[in-house]
Amino acid sequence: MLNFHSNSTAMISINKIKTVGFALLLTVGCTGDFEDINTNPNATLLGQIKASGMFEPLLYNGANAWLNYTWFWNNELIQFTAFTGGTTRQEHRYSISESNWSNVWNMYGRYGNNVSHMYELSVEQEDVSLQAIAMTLKVMYMSNLTDIFGDIPYTEAFQARQADGILKPKFDSQEEVYRQLFEALETANDLYATNPEFLKPALDGMYGGDMEQWRKFNNSLYLRLLCRVSGRSEMGTAAKMTEILNNPSRYPIFTSNADNATVIFSGSDPYRNEFALTNEGDFTSSGRKLTEQLIKMTVVTSSTGAQTYTDPRLPIIGKKNPGNNVWKGTVAGCTPEEQGEVDRGTSWLNAAVFCRPDAPGWFMDYAEVQFIFAEAALKGDIPGGESAAEGYYSSAIRASMEKWSEYGEYSETPVTISNSDIDTFLDSELASWNDATDKEELIANQKYLALFWVGMEAYHEYRRTGYPELTIGNGTVYNDFILPTRFAYPNTTMATNNDHAREALDRMGGENNMKTPVWWSKQAIEGGN
Repeated sequence: MLNFHSNSTAMISINKIKTVGFALLLTVGCTGDFEDINTNPNATLLGQIKASGMFEPLLYNGANAWLNYTWFWNNELIQFTAFTGGTTRQEHRYSISESNWSNVWNMYGRYGNNVSHMYELSVEQEDVSLQAIAMTLKVMYMSNLTDIFGDIPYTEAFQARQADGILKPKFDSQEEVYRQLFEALETANDLYATNPEFLKPALDGMYGGDMEQWRKFNNSLYLRLLCRVSGRSEMGTAAKMTEILNNPSRYPIFTSNADNATVIFSGSDPYRNEFALTNEGDFTSSGRKLTEQLIKMTVVTSSTGAQTYTDPRLPIIGKKNPGNNVWKGTVAGCTPEEQGEVDRGTSWLNAAVFCRPDAPGWFMDYAEVQFIFAEAALKGDIPGGESAAEGYYSSAIRASMEKWSEYGEYSETPVTISNSDIDTFLDSELASWNDATDKEELIANQKYLALFWVGMEAYHEYRRTGYPELTIGNGTVYNDFILPTRFAYPNTTMATNNDHAREALDRMGGENNMKTPVWWSKQAIEGGN
């Protein structure tokens, strides 16, 4: 496991360096969580390489980690899918082991460690473009770490190997972590504004070295995180969102799908999608099936049981079971005894779309920005009121539909989503603004769907908003029928840095389990934590 304290000793094997391009720096072996890193006599210290050599694996491996986590964790926790096609996985029942927590903790820590070192190298090498990118990527990785676990080491993280190395870093409160994340995004925005040259654009599989595009991503990520903590009035998010909205020259953001933070894979090794070598059985048909919750939110069913209308995105992200001519979802969190019946004839993920070697990975897209503005306008956090909120909402839906339409051609039966299809959807009972009695819930529900296949974002949003309303299954006994509010700190961390970890748990108001809410969550705010 990776040491959160190490910031210059993660290593890359010399024979794997291709301009260090796809060296597996993110899978180095380590002896302890936050404590020690093994050394390898056949490896090159990261301090001896170019910052640009670290960038490519941080981007591509990061995108594949996002894909893996959305498939393995996010979809199962948040009821997009449930592993009812087999018996080997029980995450949808909230059976999550300590080794699972540890792997997630160390993965994000590993990325945070390496991107911190990339930043240091870029400063030493006077590469302003990579300084800015490193700051943006560090915020992306570390925000996910705190969103999953709550309070984390931040100000004292990754410092074990410095002259005055810190072996037992303090845990910053989530509020303090977020304030530092915001500060980093402001600094990165200023660096991008100097229009630095990206010297090796071929390494950038997302924006081809276009610094203005990276700047838009940086500031759109800023909006995501402002939205995340918007329930905490002390953070002043409304004023900052308004400032960003009203100052596009100072804070450029996504303005179309062309700006999406999409990592493009060529399809050739090593630039392949995470699931390129995964067969349909392992990916979906023998395991993870679409859920009743997802089908309920994307299919209109009449009083007689007939399916009368379908969200145009559903035939792209899913496929009907070959033995069933209707969409059917399995029951997330069902008991093992219920599983055989609820799984029969259930619909699958669309492997033809997601398992292509060149299928992209998404960090963030334009639709999310528009949903953020829709919610903010509805709540009065930005100008415009309900009328503006409706406009942002419609724009968000349109952007999501157009994004998925690009990949409809890869379905076994190709799908195209036309403007007319989008108009029909916006008028349907699934998405109609005018017919919605609770427009905040409508925005949250459609944002949830639009976040499909975007990392852990739907899981984060559910804990922030409480939407969509999920039915917790009878088989979720492993966490006392409570959808996990966070992941617990690994045992190694509790053993080696117990005082600081315990201080963090006391601050969060709970125990080291999956029931203690994180600071920005609806549960914590309503509970007065």
